[in-house]
Amino acid sequence: MVDKRKFKDTEVSLLGLGTMRLPCKTPIKRESNPLINYDKAQMLVDIAYENGVNYFDTAYMYHVGKSERFIGTALKKYPRESYYLADKLPIWMCPKQSDMEKVFSKQINRTGHDYFDFYLLHSLNKENFDKCEKFGAYEFVSKKREEGKIKNIGFSFHGTIDDLKEIVAAHKWDFAQIQLNYLDWKNQQAEEQYNILTEAGIPVIIMEPVRGGKLADVSKDIENMFKRAEPDKSIASWAIGFAASHSNVLTVLSGMNSEEQLYDNLNTLTDFIPFDDRKMQICFNAAGMINKSDVIPCTGCDYCADCPKEVKISSVFSIYNKVKTDEISLEDGKRQYISLKNNGSACVSCGKCASHCPQSIEIPTLLKNEISDFLG
Repeated sequence: MVDKRKFKDTEVSLLGLGTMRLPCKTPIKRESNPLINYDKAQMLVDIAYENGVNYFDTAYMYHVGKSERFIGTALKKYPRESYYLADKLPIWMCPKQSDMEKVFSKQINRTGHDYFDFYLLHSLNKENFDKCEKFGAYEFVSKKREEGKIKNIGFSFHGTIDDLKEIVAAHKWDFAQIQLNYLDWKNQQAEEQYNILTEAGIPVIIMEPVRGGKLADVSKDIENMFKRAEPDKSIASWAIGFAASHSNVLTVLSGMNSEEQLYDNLNTLTDFIPFDDRKMQICFNAAGMINKSDVIPCTGCDYCADCPKEVKISSVFSIYNKVKTDEISLEDGKRQYISLKNNGSACVSCGKCASHCPQSIEIPTLLKNEISDFLG
């Protein structure tokens, strides 16, 4: 059975199942694909549950709103008190204060659950947090907790260190969710974020431990380095293990979409021994090698998917990165780029995508300049 970590008067599985990248019926990008393969996805939920996973995470926009309905249905076969369901309030999708109630009610209806064990103010940075404060979002979720519809209040974070300090100081939080992996430990100040939360006594939930799969699909040189150290371990296990090695981490969320991924992660976090200094240094060496390649730090989350010109942004970035890392040739990259229904040439630089990007990527600039010149 997968390891557990103590949270208040209960225990949470060290591995959590994220539902942003569930198996689908068509090859369209998973995050923006509403056609979830219920049979395959249900099988993953069942395997996870049977092996001790009790934390299941969803969000309002995952799989174009279908993720909430799926996971609510998938968990109905199990006793309600035997698992934890997490959902999130997307404040940027609330033009009016009253929309918070509409979103929350829809989430309750979609999942078919009476309450959420963990509920987050989603993707907070300065802009989103300021809007939360203006609308009284914390007071809104606190009232829901009083009504028994939320058990624990937290936030997911994608801002600056100063933003995080302000958010932590503003309210009493039961937990927080940050992007933490060995690449972003320095690149996106995950180390500082983790330390701030730990010093404040706030348990940490990890998202993107494998960077949207990037840290499972590394260069041959990095793969050889990992294999020399642990011949029988998968490449992804190094990323999962790095995240789990921090003692204030409550659970490591992974968007697993195959049995192979699920069993590998279960194996990694069963009877888990935190990394020693040698293993940590190997991870940091891998990060240094990755940073030498000229790639775009896109995780494929598709928060940018509501482009008014329907530019396939994450697909464009994926093609670009594959060329830059020699996974495909420049010629193949150009062919794939041109074949996209809406590539970077359709961008009108409205900036809507960049305002929602958790990685703070200057998307319009890259689409209109670097990528257009390189692949166009």
